[in-house]
Amino acid sequence: MVSSIPKDSQSVSELKEFYRQMVLIRKFEEAAAKAYSVGKIGGFLHLYIGQEAVGVGSIAALTPKDYIVSTYRDHGHALARGLSPKPLMAELFGKGTGISKGNGGSMHFFDRNAHFMGGHGIVGGHISLAAGIAFASKFKKEDSVTICFFGEGAANIGSFHEGLNLAAIWKLPVVFICENNHYAMGTPEYRALAVKDVSVRAYAYDIARDHIEGDEVRKVRDHVQVAVERARRGEGPTLIEVSTYRFRGHSMSDPAKYRTKEELEAYKKKDPLMRARHELELGGIKTEELDKMDLEIQTQIDEAYQYAETSPEPPLSQLHKYVYAEDK
Repeated sequence: MVSSIPKDSQSVSELKEFYRQMVLIRKFEEAAAKAYSVGKIGGFLHLYIGQEAVGVGSIAALTPKDYIVSTYRDHGHALARGLSPKPLMAELFGKGTGISKGNGGSMHFFDRNAHFMGGHGIVGGHISLAAGIAFASKFKKEDSVTICFFGEGAANIGSFHEGLNLAAIWKLPVVFICENNHYAMGTPEYRALAVKDVSVRAYAYDIARDHIEGDEVRKVRDHVQVAVERARRGEGPTLIEVSTYRFRGHSMSDPAKYRTKEELEAYKKKDPLMRARHELELGGIKTEELDKMDLEIQTQIDEAYQYAETSPEPPLSQLHKYVYAEDK
């Protein structure tokens, strides 16, 4: 494991906060997997385990006024944005106290106040929506940037090309982030992508591009920050590909038999949480302090789980509330 030792107390403090966020995501997802396995969560459940550095690093480059558009693998992005684990876990349980009042479930976290513009279940369909949000920001002369996450499988969807084309034409303040975990569901990238590097598609639209490894959270933050600042200056969009890996299957129903144990173990040796923890210890943070942080986060997740279990179901009166527009 190649490590970059934090240079000063500020750098150590920053990495410690990133580590805290990544541990929070990891433990949240582990608790969600447990709840799903005992039937407390229905529908689909796509976990973010292994990809934490991408979401935490990318969102660290934003300000509160910036917008985030996510995929159906949205739990990690929501937590990195600072949303509370309690309403997020309650949403997974389909409870009325959930972040989307129990209507969205795992794939549709949404918080307008946090400018978290939703997880989206249609592969690639949200990319053009992100361009629309960025267009609205530019039209209103807001000092806001939109970042849009998607997987490499979405890069073959028409909406990907439509979104990038419009963003390029209008120089929209948007950063497109491809989280390439190398498997679109169970299909390896070499069977689906004629050109392996998704970021080179930026050349077709004459926009900026970047390609980085996603196992070091500060590197992700630094690269995304460059693109965000470029967009904020009015210089247009960027397409960034971040190479990452999910340690679980595509969803909880996927046993992931299409990959070898050796491949999985090789990637686990590059676990972004292990890397951050190792660097913190090299920077002078004691193991006992990190263990204590881990326990405190576990307590927080346990409380969120209990909150979700004991929260009420949505009332029947809500069944049709969001189907049609209501008279004012």
